[in-house]
Amino acid sequence: MAKISTVRRNWPKYVLQWGVLLALLAFILAPVIFTKMAAADPEKFCPMGGIQALATYLFRGSLPCSMSSVQIMMGLALAAAVILFSKLFCSFLCPVGTIEDLLTKLHRKLRIKRFNPKNGGVLDCILRVFKYVLLFVVFYMTMTASELFCKNLDPYYAVATGFKGEITLWMSIVTVTCVVLGGLIVDRFWCKYLCPLGAISNTLKFWIWTLVLFAIIWVLSVVNINVPLWIPLAMFSLLGYVLEVAVRKPRFQAIHVMKNESLCNHCGSCERACPYQIAIGSLDGKVNHVDCTLCGECCAVCPTEAIHVGVLRTKRNNWWNKLIPAALAVVITVLGMVFGSKFEIPTIDEKWGLEAYDQDSVLVKLVDPSTLKTVEIENLTSVHCYGSSRAFMARLEKIKGVHGVKTYVRSHRAVITYNPAVISVEKLTEEIYVPSHCRIESPDWHEVPEVKVLTIRTEHMPNTSDLNNLANQFRFTYTDKKVYGLDSEYDCPLIVHLYVDPTCELTEDELREIVEKKSVDITNKEGEVLRSIPVDFEFVKLESGSSTMDTREYLEMMFDGFSSGSFNGRFTQGDSTYVAPRAEVLKDQQWYVYEYVNQGFEKPLYKRSYPFVSNWLSSEEGVISVDVKLNADYVPALQVTFTEPMTAEKIWEMLSAETWKITYAVDDVREEPAKIKFNQEGTVFPLNR
Repeated sequence: MAKISTVRRNWPKYVLQWGVLLALLAFILAPVIFTKMAAADPEKFCPMGGIQALATYLFRGSLPCSMSSVQIMMGLALAAAVILFSKLFCSFLCPVGTIEDLLTKLHRKLRIKRFNPKNGGVLDCILRVFKYVLLFVVFYMTMTASELFCKNLDPYYAVATGFKGEITLWMSIVTVTCVVLGGLIVDRFWCKYLCPLGAISNTLKFWIWTLVLFAIIWVLSVVNINVPLWIPLAMFSLLGYVLEVAVRKPRFQAIHVMKNESLCNHCGSCERACPYQIAIGSLDGKVNHVDCTLCGECCAVCPTEAIHVGVLRTKRNNWWNKLIPAALAVVITVLGMVFGSKFEIPTIDEKWGLEAYDQDSVLVKLVDPSTLKTVEIENLTSVHCYGSSRAFMARLEKIKGVHGVKTYVRSHRAVITYNPAVISVEKLTEEIYVPSHCRIESPDWHEVPEVKVLTIRTEHMPNTSDLNNLANQFRFTYTDKKVYGLDSEYDCPLIVHLYVDPTCELTEDELREIVEKKSVDITNKEGEVLRSIPVDFEFVKLESGSSTMDTREYLEMMFDGFSSGSFNGRFTQGDSTYVAPRAEVLKDQQWYVYEYVNQGFEKPLYKRSYPFVSNWLSSEEGVISVDVKLNADYVPALQVTFTEPMTAEKIWEMLSAETWKITYAVDDVREEPAKIKFNQEGTVFPLNR
């Protein structure tokens, strides 16, 4: 019998699978090829992330990471598809499933001996437990920390981010290896035995039992019985596993793979083609099996066309039967995207300071909720995930008169609850705003003793990062006009000071052109655009007149230094050993300063390294403090204050070492590669105190 091409006869599946895979590749690679595009978000339409987000929201009232209503609706769409039809996501949309199918075809081409445990056999049942263990771990970790734990081991996320995302490297390597090597030996190895989303889907196929479990948990909560999180998660995982290996036949599914017994010649082609090795030939009427994904491979290889997907048995596998599952997958996915974009669930929704217990443990209202009002603040690009939402909330908790906040990370906005009798909207907005400054260039104060100060007014700049973006507009737009730096001061409209060369002249039209550019291009030294950041700043006006500032004062204002303070150490006095500040114990000795000058100390790479430099140097006796500051000539310098037994030679030896010993805790000292390179020795001078 001639071999039947499943690609030709089951083309809707392959068109959709490969189309989704190519779309994801384009989605991920486009920012690499077109550098002005923003980096892709691999989680944007992830149903697994959506289900975890919904579970976390129901458990603790917050969304993990940067999850939003889009992911939640995609998760609900997947659940609806599983309950009503089958695991359509697994067979038509999942990129890992597509790779597993391609690996199956590859190992057949390479004639690698397959090892497919018998469906329902002892080994098959034992291996299936692993995906339920992973299901429990993933959901427990996510719901307790409000961070998507699945990213640590998701093979798709690891590959999509180039192993540079929020991953645990060894976990990602193990799971990607399981997908590739396992898929070459066992058909759909990851899907059958390891995928936690597959575990959820299989459990949801028995949706009546799932509803019973949820009802029990709800009743316990109503009668105020506190059940630890791990118990319902363990019950859900155990229920799913038992139903999958013991029952195997879900009910109330709308469509199935149907078999016309009168046309079947029992050749076994359908079972060999099935990725899950379901014994289709021995089933009568319809395939009612937990593993069936309606992929259509069995229909495609049937030489007598006895098998088709549908509701009723027909005599032939008509062309529209092939389209039913793929069309349903597309429709449900589109509906999930559309409905998910119509509303947004707050990442956090918190209230505080409304009531408290008095000395008699009686709950007393502190504020009448009916007197409170809300204000919405938009364009908060710094509020982009659960962690940043919590940081924003921590700032609000310090403001008197503020009693709550909802953050919406997809649209970067927040709704703040406040008491108008205590604080006004204007004062609240002022308290939220954090003034910032940004240096573009450091003038030589010998050549430019004074800088000119211009003042402009802007709108739509609520974030500290906005000033950096505006600074980059000036950095790359008018290179012939020296704008040295900017700082901001809260007002409405916002006050932005420009520190420019005394000879620099900027008209209002030129300033408007710079401020209102719709994107900020980040370039390298060669002028090549690395990425483009969309912005929506509004230029209001240029204040009349200008002022001047001493350049040295400007340099000090713009410089973000570092100070370790005085290190502690163990010192011996008589027969006792004690811990004390080194500066205090060594105050009677002559102190010296080891100075290393580098203009680059103002760059973020160096700023991130200061604590490590300080940590490494402080491990030796005689080092009193480590500072990064402007020296006497107003140039950035690393200054190490030391005394005996430390020497300048020893400091240079430590700074130039290939590896540093970093102390993270008393019992956690690690040898790590040097964080930054020091190319030449510094200078030493005595410190006059």
